[in-house]
Amino acid sequence: MLVDSHCHLNFPDFKDDIDNVIARAKAAGVGVMQTICTEMAEFEEVYSIAERNEGVFCSVGVHPNDSGKQEIISAQELIDKTSRKKVIGIGETGLDYHYEYSDRELQKHSFLEHIKTAQATGLPLIVHTRDADEDTIKILSDEISKSYFKILIHCFTSTKHLADTIVKLGGYISVSGIITFKNAQSIRNALSDVPLDRILIETDSPFLAPIPYRGKRNEPTYVTEVNKALSTLKNISEEECTKITTENFFRLFDKAKQS
Repeated sequence: MLVDSHCHLNFPDFKDDIDNVIARAKAAGVGVMQTICTEMAEFEEVYSIAERNEGVFCSVGVHPNDSGKQEIISAQELIDKTSRKKVIGIGETGLDYHYEYSDRELQKHSFLEHIKTAQATGLPLIVHTRDADEDTIKILSDEISKSYFKILIHCFTSTKHLADTIVKLGGYISVSGIITFKNAQSIRNALSDVPLDRILIETDSPFLAPIPYRGKRNEPTYVTEVNKALSTLKNISEEECTKITTENFFRLFDKAKQS
């Protein structure tokens, strides 16, 4: 069974055929999907999708690019949502200095509230980091030294330095369809030394469709192509890659095993 650890099933791209999208994924062997919350205004919609579909779970959180759209969410507000059965992760949160859609200090404040939530609940922190590696590393390292929490860097697009640091902190790395892109050799190189027991796969759909679907709407079905590319990179069979990444998902997101 494959797992798409990070997708956005509530996005408008799926509005007209969400049931078919989920059915196609399951027919392709994708038995579990985590649909990710990016702002609190969408949480109920995100949760509703998870609640009515077997094998679909969700997170709660505010994307760094959306952290300036509302009052900074408090850890307690996030914690309150985690009591729901199908909420298995915190985020996506983190830092994004590429677009500068939100003030950097607001992003950091929001990031810290999400970290407090992960520390209090034991649920994994789903981290988005773009052009912000040094601040991301500093915040994660400082906070984990105070109180342990589980870390997942989603949609890895960065350097070997970040990957190695996250592994040393006990964290995990999730790879997306970007791993299939011709111009992504530096990312593949950075992933080459990440231990197999620390890797997850995702689509980040509807974005970043892998080859051979690049340029089209992405969907959870295409995590099969991510799995294929990762198996090639790690020189293992697709079946073994599926087994390992699925086991890693349930080890990290262990609340999913109870739901």
